[in-house]
Amino acid sequence: MSVQPADPLEDVLALVGTTSRLSVGLVAGGEWALDFDPPAAVKFNAVRRGSCLLIVDDVVWPLAEGDCFLLTRPQRFVLASGLDVARRPAGPVFAAATGGIARTGSGDDVFLLGGRFDFGARARELLLDALPPVLHVPGGTEAAATLRWALSQIDAELRDRPVAARLVAEHLALVMLIHILRLHLATTPPAGPGWLGGLADPVVAPALRALHADPARAWTVADLAAVSTVSRSTLAARFKQAVGQGPLDYLTGWRIELAADRLRRGDGLAAIAHAVGYGSQSALSTAFKRETGRSPREFRLAPPPAER
Repeated sequence: MSVQPADPLEDVLALVGTTSRLSVGLVAGGEWALDFDPPAAVKFNAVRRGSCLLIVDDVVWPLAEGDCFLLTRPQRFVLASGLDVARRPAGPVFAAATGGIARTGSGDDVFLLGGRFDFGARARELLLDALPPVLHVPGGTEAAATLRWALSQIDAELRDRPVAARLVAEHLALVMLIHILRLHLATTPPAGPGWLGGLADPVVAPALRALHADPARAWTVADLAAVSTVSRSTLAARFKQAVGQGPLDYLTGWRIELAADRLRRGDGLAAIAHAVGYGSQSALSTAFKRETGRSPREFRLAPPPAER
């Protein structure tokens, strides 16, 4: 069976409305320590010069030149030159930034580039909860070569300021995010079941991609097993183990996510039902209420949830 593969990671990032924004850079030297309030969005920093420590919940990550990290939870964190340095609040330091650079300590032996990734309201459940609180990517590894390239390009855009430099830099930051997630998938065993775990499973991944490529298709477990070239029982067991639910249950959930997104955008119910694989508006309405607890009309009229 020939199915044009899709990319579930790309689908989910698009569905949750991923955007990036660069923040003020940080130059530091000597002895220094900054205590950051819990970020409202997914925070990232990259060490472009020097080294420092990242401290989250008393766990310490030494950061070297070229390293970067993502914080996927709203929790306090500290950036510091050492463990025993008195900490000062980061907010006033960044509020006093000039020329896009905040400064702390004495000297300029450390430079960090930072920013945030903003996601729609469903990102926590669909993506972020499947990730560890801290994603640390050492810059010296061969696998981080693309990240080094993206960071160098961001530096060049912000330094030389050609036309639309900030827009280009923020798109490059999205490239960074995708490569960080790729590296995580390639190097870290899944912490629990979920679609990210399915992408890491060589049997489940082809079936998962097939579902995303054509969610409106009347898939059967036999069809998906043929895509993965295994038996139906093998696929069903591996899918449940990796993703946490059976393939057809996953398909239903993904169809409802797609329908909810189109409802938010104001599409007609008949068109949505056809696009996501339901033969009628009533069939979609029944499935939608079973999955979400609300009818499509109630969902459409409800105020939009706050973004994460």
